[in-house]
Amino acid sequence: MNSSTRKTDTMAGPREPTDEEFDVVVVGSGAGGLSTAVTAAHHGLRVLVLERGRHCGGATSRSGGWMWTPRTEFARADGVDESLDDVKEYVRAAVGDDYDETRVDAFLRRAPEMVSFFQHHTVLQFTPGEKINDIYGDLPHAGTGHRSVGPAPLDGRTLPRSLRRILAPQYWETSFLGMGIMAGPDLQGFLAASKFQLHGWVHSARRVLGYLCDLLTTGAGQHWVNGVALTGRLVKSAVDSDVDIRVCHRVTALTRDDAGRVSGVVVETPRGRRTIGARRGVVLATGGFSASAAMRREFFPHNRDADDHVTLAPATADGAGIALGRSVGGVLDATGASAAAWCPVSLVPYRNGRSGVFPHIMDRAKPGAIGVRRDGRRFVNEANGYWDYVTAMNEATPDGEQAEAWQIADARAVARYPFGFAMPRPVPKLPFLRSGYLVKADTLEELAERCGIDPAQLAATVAAFNEHARRGEDPAFHRGQTPFNRYGGDPDVGPNPSLAPIEKAPFYAVHVRQGSFGTFAGLRADERARLLDEHGVPIPGVHVVGVDQKNVFGGHYPAGGVNIGPAMTFGYIAALDLAATDPAAGSQPERAGEPVPTT
Repeated sequence: MNSSTRKTDTMAGPREPTDEEFDVVVVGSGAGGLSTAVTAAHHGLRVLVLERGRHCGGATSRSGGWMWTPRTEFARADGVDESLDDVKEYVRAAVGDDYDETRVDAFLRRAPEMVSFFQHHTVLQFTPGEKINDIYGDLPHAGTGHRSVGPAPLDGRTLPRSLRRILAPQYWETSFLGMGIMAGPDLQGFLAASKFQLHGWVHSARRVLGYLCDLLTTGAGQHWVNGVALTGRLVKSAVDSDVDIRVCHRVTALTRDDAGRVSGVVVETPRGRRTIGARRGVVLATGGFSASAAMRREFFPHNRDADDHVTLAPATADGAGIALGRSVGGVLDATGASAAAWCPVSLVPYRNGRSGVFPHIMDRAKPGAIGVRRDGRRFVNEANGYWDYVTAMNEATPDGEQAEAWQIADARAVARYPFGFAMPRPVPKLPFLRSGYLVKADTLEELAERCGIDPAQLAATVAAFNEHARRGEDPAFHRGQTPFNRYGGDPDVGPNPSLAPIEKAPFYAVHVRQGSFGTFAGLRADERARLLDEHGVPIPGVHVVGVDQKNVFGGHYPAGGVNIGPAMTFGYIAALDLAATDPAAGSQPERAGEPVPTT
């Protein structure tokens, strides 16, 4: 893919008097934007966050909320004290020729500092991921835990109603009837119930009864987890630091001063058009462009003639921030392994005609299931990362054809584990069958006919898979040989927790499509998160964070949480740079890497 730049200035607004002025104006309210806002406010800057939608959070609110942040204080407290060089060696091996030494180094040095700042100075408290493994366990210095953190659950009742109104609800497709379930012990408790284990039933009953009580008393669940908890904690931290947050405010242009420095924004508000100044700078954090059909056709494979892509990002992730950056000379860089943070998804049909988007994150690694294409052949180690699944699916799909696959499972697997959006027992499967989300048949050949898969080849694929799965082996794709694979399986299954034969009728299928959490292509930025022009020179007055920024890992996915981890960290870095900048005194300091005291 080619880089693209635009030298026009059509979105750079006129030099006109401002209606208001702040030190920093952040455009967008996902993890990157809110991290910038909270950090900048903590350092004494007056900050405004402008959110185009009705709710804060963007794609962050729909995510698991986990972030990849190696070498934190939590890891050290558990006796895991890794060297920076060891972690860098893993990243270098995972991303190959797309390795960006300067920015990777900035991220890895600042990530643990960012975590400590939020843990000790804000409402954002973390849950360490002691058992979350890096994806490529066969690479040198791959992590087997202690490299990730997620937001601690949040009681929504601790927030004032004014804040709850601007926070997105739990994403329905990754919940149980609207009740959020957090990866780790919470999820394992629910899965234990599907195996009729007493502790699982106790855990599930307690969580469900608490949720029903919340519905009766407040109209919504108040035990917030995952991305909703992360957004809620960040918004509360921002408000506690006197950050001004305004929703339904759409930034349409950037303004410049007489010296050519970006000095503010033009905003369409519910009360009309306004111009707002930014003394220190503007931060672009609008969520990338995965919701733009036109940009997907330009940069995503298999989207040239027919748009076969489905994103989990909200409609506001339409490239507006990218356009703002390009209007002042920024460069959209789509080079690297991938333009998108791929995730396999399936469409969930509802009675009102709407379709929900379900991300296949955990179900692919469970024993008793495989993924096949229309030709009836497997194409990937299903238990690897979601990015790997779609990357392999795209590579196996000839140009001009729809990128698609089917997850196939037997009755035993569908009873014990989630299968797409269908929950395990005791949740009935009939609604999913009636809607057409699940396809069911008594034989594999009949299932193939109903799905449009080659029947003979599917039967042959499953027969070969079963022969090896009984011995805990997968010579075709080596599934279950890494800690990441095994952790995603079922510890009660042996000899390989990720493998079991597909043999108990009836058989089930769910249609999987190319999807994404967001984009990896983005605006070029340096290690200080400053927007760069086509010559690599910083554009005065503009920083870019989150997925508006070109991915620090070159479009690769070395571990879960490599969207939010860099978003939070480069938001923190951008705020430190802004706090160290005094436009009235001249240019920015040469080294934004010098830390600003956080006490």
